[in-house]
Amino acid sequence: MLYQSTRDRNIVVESAFAITHGIAPDGGLFVPQEKPVLKTDDILKLSGLNYNARAVEILKLFLTDFTEDEIKECVDKAYNKEKFETESIAPIYKLNENTYFLELWHGPTCAFKDMALQILPHLLIKSVHKTGENSEIVILVATSGDTGKAALEGFKDVDGTKIIVFYPDDGVSEIQKLQMVTQEGNNVLVAAIEGNFDDAQSGVKAIFADEAYAEQLAKKNYKFSSANSINWGRLVPQIIYYFSAYAELYKNEEIKAGEKINIVVPTGNFGNILAAYYAKEMGLPVHKLICASNENNVLTDFIQTGVYNKNRTFKTTASPSMDILISSNLERFLFDVTGHDHARIRQWMQELNETGTYIVPEITKQKIKEIFWAGYCNDEATFKTIKEVEENYSYVMDTHTAVGKNVYDQYVQETGDLTKTVIASTASPFKFNKSVLYALEGQEAVEGKSEFELLEILSKKSGLRIPKALAELRNKEIRYDIKCKKDEMKDVISKMLNI
Repeated sequence: MLYQSTRDRNIVVESAFAITHGIAPDGGLFVPQEKPVLKTDDILKLSGLNYNARAVEILKLFLTDFTEDEIKECVDKAYNKEKFETESIAPIYKLNENTYFLELWHGPTCAFKDMALQILPHLLIKSVHKTGENSEIVILVATSGDTGKAALEGFKDVDGTKIIVFYPDDGVSEIQKLQMVTQEGNNVLVAAIEGNFDDAQSGVKAIFADEAYAEQLAKKNYKFSSANSINWGRLVPQIIYYFSAYAELYKNEEIKAGEKINIVVPTGNFGNILAAYYAKEMGLPVHKLICASNENNVLTDFIQTGVYNKNRTFKTTASPSMDILISSNLERFLFDVTGHDHARIRQWMQELNETGTYIVPEITKQKIKEIFWAGYCNDEATFKTIKEVEENYSYVMDTHTAVGKNVYDQYVQETGDLTKTVIASTASPFKFNKSVLYALEGQEAVEGKSEFELLEILSKKSGLRIPKALAELRNKEIRYDIKCKKDEMKDVISKMLNI
């Protein structure tokens, strides 16, 4: 399996190169030249395997320059009982006859990013050896909250790497911030930036594209790579859990062989739903992919109109991991849906960079609408959905999952489609305890309470145990209080690396 750049399909590399470098030399994203296809029988056979074995079966289709033993080693180091609180890794929760939650938050940082970022460091280290890279790898991350902590936890004390995470100072939950600023490890650095996630993300991309700075780093034997979902090694593990969910539904006799399902994904950067799209293209029986946004509804507007326009008010919401206006992974999907038209992708991305907008032709828009249905909801609707689901089903979900459930309800109301549906549940409710408790009990329940009091109250209300990783934050030392402007990010990196 070879990989090409979305902006120049003549740039062709093996997976180890794509994972090591993170982003293509021309600023494009690496994508597989072709997608492997699984027959229905192949998918059904996964039902007899555990999560790790399912992961090996999917990954070996994409990482053909890895041996199966190497892939298995990476998988077993990532998904085990020391790191995940459930043996099934990504369990399915049945809400009612048609609706299931795919719980992706049982890992060490209580968010779906663990599903990819626990395995990425192991894939990266093996990729570095395969490519003959001698430089120390510097992982540069922009985060809207979850990626940062998951990447820090995945890469902490990994030999041959350093990791630097930038997060928007006022754009993450208090728990997310505590998780990052207390991070342990000898190779980590965390800094807040003045601005929003898009400022952090564009700042990181600009640093990646700075050739002079890359040369300066090379003289000190450093090389940048990425743990954001622009890195194929971060995206490919996300394909696994959609196949696993289907296999689990079949195993539990919830669906018949070959029966189509819907998949709902709350998303801002388009990576998690892109993985579902790749699964569909590989043969997973999917009827509709439902893209759920909060009030930063740039993706909803794009899917409905064919116009991508980030020139709008950025809103800070109760689902902060989706507070994004530049959805990087959309580039990969557009490359695919335009038949690998790299020149057009390069033009659209240039227009986005220069004007903040681009428009796809009608034929492309219609193709997109055949695959996706899109909707969004505001915070009020998010809170209402959390309360209704708890009252009706005694199930407590976080704010991002609630956006997914609300948009799914909109979809059913508009279409009448009762196809069995899997909703990606992307974070533990404890990670957004204040917002969840506000939804369940009102302002008085949260006013004047510390983060740890809120955790205790939510535990009693939900009947759920506080995740160990969050409970332990109470006694952790704050290690980082760095704040900088967007144009100072390079200075922060240089100081850490002593260059």
